Amino acid sequence: MSRQLKITFMTIMTIALGCGFLHHVVPPAQLNFERLHIFLFNLCSGGTLLVYFTENRRGLSKKAQLFLLLSLAFALCSFAGWYIPAMIVPLVLSVIIEQVRVAHFGSLIPIGLFSAKEDVSRKFHQASLLCLSIGLALSSPVILNDIYGHWFTLEKLKLDTFFLGFSFPLSLISMSVIFSLMRQHEMQITMHIKEALFWTINIGVIVFFLFILARWFVPQVMIATTLFVAVTLVLYLYYHQGIRLQQKAFLTSGILFLLVTSITGIIYILVAFSADYDPQKTLPLLRLHAFTALYGWNLSGLAVISRHGDFPIQLHSQKVIILHWLTVLILCPLGYFFAPFAVLAVLFYCWLLHTLLFNQGPVDNRLVSMEDNVLGSLMKQ
Repeated sequence: MSRQLKITFMTIMTIALGCGFLHHVVPPAQLNFERLHIFLFNLCSGGTLLVYFTENRRGLSKKAQLFLLLSLAFALCSFAGWYIPAMIVPLVLSVIIEQVRVAHFGSLIPIGLFSAKEDVSRKFHQASLLCLSIGLALSSPVILNDIYGHWFTLEKLKLDTFFLGFSFPLSLISMSVIFSLMRQHEMQITMHIKEALFWTINIGVIVFFLFILARWFVPQVMIATTLFVAVTLVLYLYYHQGIRLQQKAFLTSGILFLLVTSITGIIYILVAFSADYDPQKTLPLLRLHAFTALYGWNLSGLAVISRHGDFPIQLHSQKVIILHWLTVLILCPLGYFFAPFAVLAVLFYCWLLHTLLFNQGPVDNRLVSMEDNVLGSLMKQ
């Protein structure tokens, strides 16, 4: 990845976090920057990096550049309330993602997802692209219903809630990288466990979203707990089967972020359905949950795929991981409520991004040849 492209992503991601704190400057009643906060990270940065990683080029292709420009247009139109173009642009974005998916996996129908011979990492990769294209395609009818049609109304199905779904493809591509960096020679039962984890995570999240819309308490808790167990099992497998590469510690840290997200999610469900539920009192928990998911877990995967052509680099430094946890778990949640911490959070986050994108620190040369072989095999997929 070129220096100019790294600066571009660093700028977009920094602005994304900054938009999450602009309520300190502009009251949400006048301008709500939450959509930019979500779109710039999940769709503009994450979606473009997904295309970049899939196409496996040193720079952005014409198709990837078009996706980045249109996703920025989609973000701005949604933020400004220009809903007519906001219904058209995501349809074009969906077509672009489908073209990238078909070109990489060779089939319009995702038959690889149902093949026992297909590697689980490839299944997660294709599911990530498919999930993003479907989410983009569904954006148009959701906007049409929410703004113009009002044919059906669900309390939880708001535009901002739906747009949060663009985070899920980033989770899937992170899982793809994690499973690709596990040993391939394994027992039959381990292969079945990985397959079960793939379907549990994918179907579980979809069903969980439906239960949220239906406001069913017990099923939400059951699915959330199931997903927590699944993530714990992924951590166990990656700890024991993960190939000792430079990015293993950083990805392990990312899975731990996901576990924190799962726990805060379960706690929030329990509190939200309690008799004395107060949205204002649970706001700190909700913000911690959101920051951990976006800038903890998802950033971990994006950092690795953004540098996939740059390895070997130092991405397992304890200082990097400590900086990441300090920023996401402490400064960002505090920054949402206190403006001085918001400034610190953005500064530390910018420092973190610069380290992740530009770091060329000392490496363990014994890992280089092994890493080249693994990453070469991964990109051939």
